[in-house]
Parts: sequence; C-alpha cells; structure tokens
Amino acid sequence: MIKKILVPIAFSKFTEGMLRFAAEIAGACGAELQLINVINERDLEAVQKITAFGYKVDTEHYLQTLIQERREEMARLLEKVGLNGDEVTFHFEVGNPAEKLLQLVVKENIDAVVMGVKNRDISTLFTGSVAERVFHRCPATVISYRDPEIATHLRKRVLKHMHE
Repeated sequence: MIKKILVPIAFSKFTEGMLRFAAEIAGACGAELQLINVINERDLEAVQKITAFGYKVDTEHYLQTLIQERREEMARLLEKVGLNGDEVTFHFEVGNPAEKLLQLVVKENIDAVVMGVKNRDISTLFTGSVAERVFHRCPATVISYRDPEIATHLRKRVLKHMHE
C-alpha cells in the first residue's frame, strides 16, 4: 500500500504535469504527498569560487535568498495544481541531489517516488542523471513520469520501428 509519495521538484517545464500526476496518485491512494527541492552543492561551490577571486558574495545570504525564491515558486506551483501547503510536506536540501533524495526516501519511509527522466546530454555524459542514479539505487518504487508531449513522441518512435 502506498502511504507516502515523494516528488523531486526541479522547476522544469514538466514539473507541473508531474506534480498533477503525483497528486492524482496520492488522492486515489489516500497517500501523503512530500516534495523535495535540492540545491546542488556544485552551485554553492561555484559561488564560493567567485569569492576566491576577490568578489564579495555572502554564500549564506545567497543560499537563503535561493531557498526563499524556491519556496515562492513552490507556492505558485501548488496553486496552479490546486493543492494548498497544508496538503504537502516540503523539504529543501543542499547537497548531491541523488544522495539527498535517497536519504529522504529512507528517513521518511517513502513508498513511491514520482520523477521525470532527463534526456541524455553532455552534462550527464560523465556524471549520469539524478533520475538514473535514483532508479538504480532507490529502495522505494520509482514511477517514471512522461509528459504528454514526450509520450506522443515516444509512441511515434515505437510505431515507426514496428512497421520497419
């Protein structure tokens, strides 16, 4: 039985659809919905490197500003999807996104994770995607969300190969 669903929020163009999908599952199962947004530690390291060149940047202030901006964006997203803040639990973390997701799955006894699949590009060539690492290492069921646009494209590719 699914009691807790975790949705990693990266504020991509697919986030709204993915959150709607997860909310439908949560509603059907009577499950608790938890959202996580991870600020990648590499981004903070980049800010710290700027200070090494003599520029004045308050890393802690930058982090707090970023968290506040993401909280506001999360509130707008929830409003668009028709959820209120009382219906979900928020987690904001700093670190390696895949590791933070996996740690939260264990800590919160998450039953299912709903997440998108990032297409391969040069940035994931050497590091792998967060989704890929979570799919391979997650102790909970991972549900791969497909945006309707991507699903249509994939269906066409499958049909094309079926007729070859």
